[in-house]
Amino acid sequence: MTGPDEPEILRYAAFTTTPAGGNPAGVVLCAEGLDEETMLEIAADVGFSETAFLFAPPPEAASDDGAHHHTVRYFSPRAEVPFCGHATIATGIALAHREGPGTQVLHTRSGPVTVRTGWQDGVLLATLTSVPPSVSPVDEAEVDTALAALGWRRDELDPALPPRVAYAGAHHLVLAAATRERLAALDYDMDALGALMADRDWTTVQLVHRLGAVEFAVRDPFPPGGVYEDPATGAAAAALGGYLAEEGAIVAPVRLTLHQGEEMGRPSTLLVDVPTDLRQGVDVSGPAVPMD
Repeated sequence: MTGPDEPEILRYAAFTTTPAGGNPAGVVLCAEGLDEETMLEIAADVGFSETAFLFAPPPEAASDDGAHHHTVRYFSPRAEVPFCGHATIATGIALAHREGPGTQVLHTRSGPVTVRTGWQDGVLLATLTSVPPSVSPVDEAEVDTALAALGWRRDELDPALPPRVAYAGAHHLVLAAATRERLAALDYDMDALGALMADRDWTTVQLVHRLGAVEFAVRDPFPPGGVYEDPATGAAAAALGGYLAEEGAIVAPVRLTLHQGEEMGRPSTLLVDVPTDLRQGVDVSGPAVPMD
C-alpha cells in the first residue's frame, strides 16, 4: 500500500512472460513533485537495476500525432542513467495495462523514444525505437584494462567482431567472446571494471557470442549501477544491432534474437530489428509482466 503522498511503485519483469524471468524494473507512472534525491532513494529502495519515473511531456512535444507523450527519467540505485531499454519496455506495458495498447513517446535525456504496444499471439508486446545508433573505436589500452578486469585474454576474443563502443541512447563497450564457454564463465573484478566504465561513461560492457547468423548470447556487467550483471539490457541490444550493421556482420533489414540472463536464472529473449537506414533507429521488442 502507498500513503496519500507516496507515489505508486509498480514492479515489472521485462523481456519475459513469467515474473521469475527477465529483468525487473520499477515504474512510477506519476512522479510529479519528486526531486532527484527522492527518486534516487526510491530506486535504491526498489533495488532493481533501474526504475523509470514519468512526468508531464515537455512543451515542445507534439500534440497532434496520435501518441501519448511523457517525460521519463531513469535511476539506478546509485545514479541517474540517460536511457534504459528494459525499463522502457516495462513502462510501455504498464501504460498499456492502464490505458490500453497504442503508441507512447517517451522523452528521455537521450532524446525521444517511441514505444508501440500491441497483442501478438496472445502476448502483449512492447517495441521501442531507439535513437539513431552510432559506433566509435576504443583505445587499445582501454580494451586491455577491460580484459584484465574481466580475466579474459586477447586470444579469447572473436576476431570477426572487434571491440567497439556502441551507442543507441547509452554507451556500451562491446567485447565478443570466441566461445560460448568463455562467455559463460563470468567472474570479474567489479571495482576495476566499474572504475574504467565510470571514467569512460560506459553504461554496461556488452559481452557477446555469436550463436548463428542472427542469434547471439549476451551478458552485460553493470557495476556503475551497483549491479553485478543485468539479465536483459534493451539499450545495449539496440546498440549491438547498430554495431553489427556498421561492422558488416549482418545484412539489414534483419531481426536478431538475443538470449540473456540464462546464467543468472532469469532467462530473457530480446528481439532486435535492424533497418537498412540506421537513422530510423533500432527496434527492440519484448513482453513484460507484473511481479506483484
